[in-house]
Amino acid sequence: MNESAEHPLDDTFLRDALHTHVRESGGPAAGSHLVGLADGALKAARRRQRLARTGAGIAAAAVVAIAWVAVTDGAARPAHVVQPAEGGTGNTGKAALLSILPVTSSAERACAPGSGGYTVHASATHSSLCVRADRAGGMTDVRVVSAKAEKGSVEGAWQVEVNLGPADRTRLATLTGSIATAPSPRNGLALVVDGKLRGVPYVSSSITGGRLEIVGAFDGDLTRAAAHDLALRLDPRG
Repeated sequence: MNESAEHPLDDTFLRDALHTHVRESGGPAAGSHLVGLADGALKAARRRQRLARTGAGIAAAAVVAIAWVAVTDGAARPAHVVQPAEGGTGNTGKAALLSILPVTSSAERACAPGSGGYTVHASATHSSLCVRADRAGGMTDVRVVSAKAEKGSVEGAWQVEVNLGPADRTRLATLTGSIATAPSPRNGLALVVDGKLRGVPYVSSSITGGRLEIVGAFDGDLTRAAAHDLALRLDPRG
């Protein structure tokens, strides 16, 4: 038999079998929608078969599947898939750790090499900044409970909301309570992820709720993509 010949009888039998299956399993509410999916799947299979037979030179194909989740009313809805922002890396391994360190000094210049400070490079809106922090007196290698990117309610700038677990929440309350009355910049916190300064919030009272907002070294520094990538990097559920 010629292997390039089409088999309309087999296709018709398969289509009818699929129609019967989706009607019996999906009920009246699934109806024409699921039947349409069956027809679409057959058409796509035939197209791929024709391409292979005519030597289209396709060695491999990337197949994007839509997962359908059954619900109680017999309808179907697409499953939600979370992906990193375009161009970002996301959480490809273990979640990153956060360090929350009391600021000891801040100066409008780049840090000297080997000084141990964190340099915020100059931009169109601000000059270089050197922030030094006390690692021994701060919270290092903190694993957050959750992190999400969102727009701030006041300025509308992108930020990452971070929530801490009970033990770290207590430590944060103690740390912020001890620096709240210090003069600026020693009432500030250096938020460090992957060795990079991500935020410098200043506090005026103890933070007892275990929630921090990372907005960048300066308000408005985070883009949408950067905020989503940082949230995915920190969130252990990512």
